[in-house]
Amino acid sequence: MTTTNTMLSPELDPVKDNWEFSEVWIDPALSPPYLLLLLGASDGRCHVYDPAEGYRVIFESDNYDEAQFWLLEDEYEPLEGRLKASELM
Repeated sequence: MTTTNTMLSPELDPVKDNWEFSEVWIDPALSPPYLLLLLGASDGRCHVYDPAEGYRVIFESDNYDEAQFWLLEDEYEPLEGRLKASELM
């Protein structure tokens, strides 16, 4: 049986205990769609991670609007819904 390591990369440590929400964004033009993960920290900064590259940070911004613009500019679309850290506790 093959197992997959689902532990997050150490690169996520800057927001490990400081994130407020996460969103999944997709590039629907690809099959299967390409996924990116956006994490918003409690200080307002946002980080975009690429799960296919070991959760490497591929974009950082000082606010959500900049991160959203970057994703939309690259023709990514948000999946409906947002996961808030407070909902998991």
